[in-house]
Amino acid sequence: MNPLVDLWDWRRRVSELYYTVRGASDPAAAWAVWRAERERMFRSHPQSPLDPEARAAFPGLRFFPYDPALRRVVALQNLASTCDDEAAAGEDGVLRLRPFARTAGLAAALGAELTIYWIMGYGGGAFLPFGDATNGQETFGGGRYLIDTLKGADLGTTRDGRVVLDFNFAYGPSCAYSPRWVCPLPPPANRLAAPVRAGERVASA
Repeated sequence: MNPLVDLWDWRRRVSELYYTVRGASDPAAAWAVWRAERERMFRSHPQSPLDPEARAAFPGLRFFPYDPALRRVVALQNLASTCDDEAAAGEDGVLRLRPFARTAGLAAALGAELTIYWIMGYGGGAFLPFGDATNGQETFGGGRYLIDTLKGADLGTTRDGRVVLDFNFAYGPSCAYSPRWVCPLPPPANRLAAPVRAGERVASA
């Protein structure tokens, strides 16, 4: 098939999956659906992050057990007069990330707040990458993603405008699975000193 048609389909499926998650009344049950579909797409979709030869021997994705304490609903604080961060983006050159909001409600659980970025350029999108003390041992060394609206990954907001940040849905970027991918990694502002034992983990942990 046409790889761009495949990519279109991948992004549609991801968007539909997160739509299902946002509409669910039971977060843990929604998480089980999300992880099962994510694994199915890894195994069978032409746009899987896995190289084709790796799919046959793929042992499946591994996750920490669901932890309801790491589902947080937080307010956002606006950031003004901030400088853009830059991240390598492979053939696309350098990706500019503009910090536009800071969470208010994570410090008690994670030891610090996190910055949410806007991916600059045509289309744009909200982006929340983070690193933590599990990186390189229990999780991918480069960090994980929680929100990437450019790719459809968005857990939504509440009626009063707070943002749902469920770290059980944290996932490894494509570059965790193959060197053919180049992924923007978390800026220093989003490197947590504490471990976040929720979400996707490496196969060997």
